[in-house]
Amino acid sequence: MLSDPNRPLYEVKAGLFKGLAHPIRIRILEALSATPEATVSELLSIVELEPSHVSQHLAVLRRNRLVDSERRGSLVYYRLAYPQVADLLRVARALLAEVLETTQQQLLERDHLPDIPAPA
Repeated sequence: MLSDPNRPLYEVKAGLFKGLAHPIRIRILEALSATPEATVSELLSIVELEPSHVSQHLAVLRRNRLVDSERRGSLVYYRLAYPQVADLLRVARALLAEVLETTQQQLLERDHLPDIPAPA
């Protein structure tokens, strides 16, 4: 768990990344990064999954303290637990864009090399 004071920090970080390690959870966090809060039904329309699947992913995000929830009447509202979650997603996007750009540049450079004949 994230709050276990006896675990080394690198293990706690690994647990955090395990909590992030699903495309639907990333999509939910990105959606919550764009708005102060959203209901489950609003999240369902964004991720286009069965309600039970979205609920399972939200439970993982809550367990990892990435989102908070609040019941108001018959609706449950979700929001990012910390603004740094949105920052983390932005940094990940920037990193991936840079990696992709580097890879594309390497491919272009490779395409401009003369063909090496296969050994006989």
